[in-house]
Amino acid sequence: MPFSKLGLLESLQRVVAAVHYIEPTPIQQQTIPLALEGDDLIAQAQTGTGKTAAFALPILQMLSRVDPDDGPSPVRALVLAPTRELAQQVADTFEEFEKYMPREIGITAIIGGESIEFQRRHLRNGVQVVVATPGRLLELIREEDIDFEELRVLVLDEADRLLALGFAEELAQLMEVLPTERQTLLFSATYPKKVEKLAAEILQNPVRVNATGDVPTVANITQRAIEVNQLNRRPLLCHLIKEEKWEHVLVFVRSKRAARNLAAKLTRDGIKADAFHGDLKQDERTYVLSLFKNRTIHVLIATDIAARGIDIQNLSTVVNYDLPRSPVDYIHRIGRTGRAGADGLAISFIDHNDVAHFSLIEKRTNVCVDREQVPGFELTGDAPKKKKGPPPKKGKRPSKKDKARAAAQSAECED
Repeated sequence: MPFSKLGLLESLQRVVAAVHYIEPTPIQQQTIPLALEGDDLIAQAQTGTGKTAAFALPILQMLSRVDPDDGPSPVRALVLAPTRELAQQVADTFEEFEKYMPREIGITAIIGGESIEFQRRHLRNGVQVVVATPGRLLELIREEDIDFEELRVLVLDEADRLLALGFAEELAQLMEVLPTERQTLLFSATYPKKVEKLAAEILQNPVRVNATGDVPTVANITQRAIEVNQLNRRPLLCHLIKEEKWEHVLVFVRSKRAARNLAAKLTRDGIKADAFHGDLKQDERTYVLSLFKNRTIHVLIATDIAARGIDIQNLSTVVNYDLPRSPVDYIHRIGRTGRAGADGLAISFIDHNDVAHFSLIEKRTNVCVDREQVPGFELTGDAPKKKKGPPPKKGKRPSKKDKARAAAQSAECED
């Protein structure tokens, strides 16, 4: 199905052609016509499937039909994103589309780590599309630097990640100041109970769209599980990078400290590597990410801050140096590769302590990954035996039965 069949105006079809979109992805095919009709949507799709365009194009079409204001334009569309990088990336997509629009729309990113005065100046000049992280946006709302009286569309991008990162309270505060008469589009890679509850609270008669397919992981990613002792993970990583000629590798670790240490050790081993984590200032994060994208550095060691929304073109390999906490995080991590139909490789290192957790990941993501060992780095030793703990002790608090007996005795005394 070509874009011309989705209900887009000719001006938007010219935008699509200018940015070299050949045909719509499944999520775009399903959501664009519904969004153009004004429906509230719950759209489930993996990262790298073109969902930014799925909401950006309908928003731009809506704005193109609004008569231009004499003064500064009010905010008419708000996109909320869980991380600064994703918010900036979404804003960049809007700006790329805007270049080919008949008239200027006005777009800005409202994120932490950047000059708030610069963001205030943008708002005063007038913007119709704001892409924001919740914290900085609430700060501007409290200082009355932004209002949403003319808001028409709200988008929650990566809604499951917004909630996973603890933004539930911020979202509740934002909903109190947004007009109830609006279109709301909720995009999420997964749909846990928290997202279901949020959708019930903020959407009205939403249409559901699911473009994930039956298997939540991306089909064109080759997944490997290599058994290796903890102490041999770094030597094995160096070996694989050199022997398999990996030139663009994203390595996930559990902590900021681990990211710093591993990046430093790989650099000493002659591998161009750097760390990417939450302790870096925003300009540092932007700089490191740009070095990785243009391949000045070949290996990026990251915490889960990079698991969502970072669009790295032609990323060949993802390595779970430390396994993620949950199956959902596993999906988001490996989804950094194999994007937009390209092939990708995802490797997980597993030692004795990881066996049960990785089996859970396989079960929840509906995959089965063969275990392998690399000569010279074989997993040695025995799996630790589980020790049976002592029987549970009865707590000091009364049980339900004790409470019922006490209540009955009290009633008898009163009689």
